[in-house]
Parts: sequence; C-alpha cells; structure tokens
Amino acid sequence: MNENVYFEGLICPAGEASIPAVSAAALYGKGIFTTVAVRHGAPWLWEKHWQRLEGDALKLDLDLRGHTAMSFYGALQQIVKANALSNGRARATFFDRRGGGQWPFKIVPHSSLLITTADNHPPTADFILGLSAYRVNHRSPLTGVKSCCYLENLWAKQDAKTNDWAEAVRLNTDGEVASGCMSNIFWLRNGELHTPPLISGCLPGTTRAFVMENIECIESAARLEKLDEAEAIYLTSAGIGVTRVTSYRGRKLGGADHPIMKLIPRV
Repeated sequence: MNENVYFEGLICPAGEASIPAVSAAALYGKGIFTTVAVRHGAPWLWEKHWQRLEGDALKLDLDLRGHTAMSFYGALQQIVKANALSNGRARATFFDRRGGGQWPFKIVPHSSLLITTADNHPPTADFILGLSAYRVNHRSPLTGVKSCCYLENLWAKQDAKTNDWAEAVRLNTDGEVASGCMSNIFWLRNGELHTPPLISGCLPGTTRAFVMENIECIESAARLEKLDEAEAIYLTSAGIGVTRVTSYRGRKLGGADHPIMKLIPRV
C-alpha cells in the first residue's frame, strides 16, 4: 500500500485518516468499496465502478450526497498522481459517518470517501485453484453488494493460502458455483465460455462485466461437476485482471490461447 491516501477531499498520510468511533461504519461495518485498476496512470473502467457504488449505496441507505461521478473520478486522479502510480490498483471506500441502530448518535449525515492505492498483485506462474469450505449465502440481503462486511472473503482467501492455493472456488448454500474468494470465475467447457449468474451470489464485478461485453459467454448455474469437466478456468478482478488457472484440484488445465487471455493485456 502507498503512503498517501485521499480522505475527505485531501491528500494525507494514511495514518491521519479516521472516521468517528460511534459511526455506523465503525460499529456495524456499514460502508461500501470498490477496487479500480490503474493502467498507464489512469483509473480503468471507473464509470462502471461508480455505477456499482451508486447502486450499492441505495441498497444500504448510504448517503452519497456531495459526491458525483466526476468528483469521484477527480479524487482517483488526485491520489494516483500523488503516489506517482503508473500501474496498480486503487480501493475507494465510502464509510457511513452516521450513528444508528442500537447506538444512535447525532453526527453530520454524510459519507466519508477514502481512497488507497497499491501496486498490482505480482503474477503467479503456477496458479493453483482449490475448493473453499466457506460458502456464499446467496439469500443474504447483502448479496451482490460489495460492502465493508468482508471478513468471510478474507478468511476464505487466507484459508486458500494456508493450503498453498492462489485462490479457491466458493459454492453458494445450494452447492452451486458462485465465485472465487475475491474474484469472479469463468470456465471453458466444450469450447463455450461460462460464468455463474448473479443469482448465484457472486458479485457483479466490473471486470466480469467487461469480459461479458466483449466475449460471448453463457451465464450458467453449475455444480462442481461442471468445473471438473472444464477445459480451462479463468478468474477476474480489478486486482488480477484476467488470470488463467493452471491447476484445479490437482488437474492441469489449458486455455492459454483463448481470446479472454488477450482481452486485458498485462501492464
């Protein structure tokens, strides 16, 4: 992570950014975030990220007054420039400063915007995919929302690392394929590209949307048997772009020459 952050309209050291301890963000994790890829010094697909943030804010009753698409873009540009970031990622988080719930407290009713930046994740030559024990509750009211309540994803990713996997497949509570721990998933079967539908509980990733806009893809509800029959598996996110899985549950996979691999060139 880079030293400087964008917070409340200013560039400052990361240690100086803070939110009220009695806010809904601090007490209940009420907030939303997105991670924007930075390519050649510019926020990539930032409009898609903003649209998702607006939608998630409505679902969580998060007040984004005072923030617009262009002010969001300007904030991204400021912190990317301040940290001299050419290629990497920027996490934008909106925290609900209001009190509420069981501990109401009168405070200025708006949301704080924090943007942090970092380099890209280093590429993994042998990208091993396992199966996570952490399931996605696709019937949760938070399904599809990228909220600050992210511990389950973090635990799932840490568990994958413990098993020496780069990532892991997460099933939903019905046993259907949903996603990776922190990524969307695609697979190639009989020459056709598939990905789980949003009702599976997967997040509506911006990279996922970009892939589906540019390559023919079928949204398919699938159980593990479908992945076991896949010729290739790919994971997508702002942090890893499009990454090909080289090994899944001990089985070597192909797919290096599929068009999806040329869609987002590494920088």
